[in-house]
Amino acid sequence: MGLSRKNVLMLLQERTEKYADKVALGMKNQYGWREFTYRGIGLMSRKLAHYLMNELNVQKGDRLAILSESKPEYGACVFASVISGMITVPLDVKLTKYELKSILSDCEPTVIMVSRSHIEMAEFLKQEIPSIKEVILMDEPCFNIKEKSIYQLPDNYDDKWKVRSSKSTAFIIYTSGTTGMPKGVEISFVNMFSQLDDLKYALDMILPFKNINVLSILPMNHLFEMTVGFSTFLNFGCSVYYTPSLKPKDVLSIMREKRIQFMIVVPAFLKLLKTGIETELNNSPKYVQILFNMMFAAAKFIPSYRIKKLMFRKIHNKFGGRFIGCISGGAPLDVSVGEFFERIGIKVYQGYGLSEVSPVASVNVDRRGDIASVGRPLKSFEAKVDSETGELLLRGPAVMRGYHNQPEMTAEVIDSDGWLHTGDIAEIKNGGHIYITGRIKNMIVLSGGKKVFPEEVEAVLEKSPLFAEVCVLGISRTFGVKDGTEEIAAVIVPKKEMIEKYSDEELDKVIRAEVKQLSTHLTAYKRPVNIVVTKEPLPRTSTRKVKRKEVKQLVNA
Repeated sequence: MGLSRKNVLMLLQERTEKYADKVALGMKNQYGWREFTYRGIGLMSRKLAHYLMNELNVQKGDRLAILSESKPEYGACVFASVISGMITVPLDVKLTKYELKSILSDCEPTVIMVSRSHIEMAEFLKQEIPSIKEVILMDEPCFNIKEKSIYQLPDNYDDKWKVRSSKSTAFIIYTSGTTGMPKGVEISFVNMFSQLDDLKYALDMILPFKNINVLSILPMNHLFEMTVGFSTFLNFGCSVYYTPSLKPKDVLSIMREKRIQFMIVVPAFLKLLKTGIETELNNSPKYVQILFNMMFAAAKFIPSYRIKKLMFRKIHNKFGGRFIGCISGGAPLDVSVGEFFERIGIKVYQGYGLSEVSPVASVNVDRRGDIASVGRPLKSFEAKVDSETGELLLRGPAVMRGYHNQPEMTAEVIDSDGWLHTGDIAEIKNGGHIYITGRIKNMIVLSGGKKVFPEEVEAVLEKSPLFAEVCVLGISRTFGVKDGTEEIAAVIVPKKEMIEKYSDEELDKVIRAEVKQLSTHLTAYKRPVNIVVTKEPLPRTSTRKVKRKEVKQLVNA
């Protein structure tokens, strides 16, 4: 029976039985590894579901919110929510109390599952949101925490599971809110199963074998991680491991210890790893640098990943020796970063999507294709480009039910023919490959009517070895008529060694000169006219997207 013919409860039961004693989820803490088998996660899920249904009397469609960093217990909470007929609402732990209050006022959860580190926030939210009946701790009980722990619930497992309509809502995922307040994206069980089907087909072409060890670095509240890193790989019978730290040395340590074979990442993390490798090389003896550069140049003409792995064996050993590659998504991938890892024998598959499509619409599984492409649409999707605006439109069974409590906003993005208007500017060429070239919402409109997409300017400026971070955006014109048009501003964060080397005045001059020099590669009207140098890291969401609204406030300050 194919996935599309099953319901999620059948699938959960099957996988729990099939992979019973295999590690499903694991995480390292200060005391060592905590690993949960498929059977163990299944029992914890059923125990929690029994408590929700019998002690709290939750009903179908009630909301269960989760306020926690990624950890094995998170998965048990998701499964328990499904078993008990609830809707899961994962929350971003980096949001302020006011943002969280706004979200929970919108979705009105009955229960909050919370980790120990966020218990005070959960207690505050319970006082503020009348719908919340109970806060349940996801960690071991603690003497100074009065809330009941998931580990203290009675051992009852035999309740009848609540089957829900395939068209009903499974998740409400609040968007990251880079430009404003988050919107609640409703994902149905149909959406989810369509994704599982599509991703199984894609990963069959990517992975040489199944039941692999996967490292999860993205937060579970992000739909990319929930759908791909969590649901898809558990469907394959993989072991998924979480890391409490994103420092390259900590990630690499776990990769070596658990012999990680695959990862789901965002481009910023790949860039961080690349920088780490280059820094280590720069600190190596001269002959090592020369040898690497010679091999790196030669690898361009070597198609075999096996040979490239042998050539760069020392680097691969740092990754644990079994690392195949990764899927990168959530933001555009810098082509130079992707090509770097491909050159040293690590496959990078760029994907594309958004929460509104549950969330993956394409993955570049064609290794002969251009790495700048995000691939062809997954098998259940249709894709086209609006001939007037250049906007990418998507249609298929994975397109969301709509925005929670926002029918007008839903109608703005899903037209009467079922096409989702993504807000992204794209081209479809080379046999159906999609190329994302800009974002409508980020588009800068200059005086005279010319339009500039900041991503294009950023791609040029990011080539500088002096810059750690770059953000390009449109701001109100400094001079001239206030007619709603903008001018191009570039916000630059210099690398640490630059900050240490120069005074503030010297640093500003050097950065401005670098921007001016690089801008010669751009058409004149696309060159930044306003340059801001800051030593502080750019504000980002939990998935490392730049919060352009906050950056714009910095420029206007």
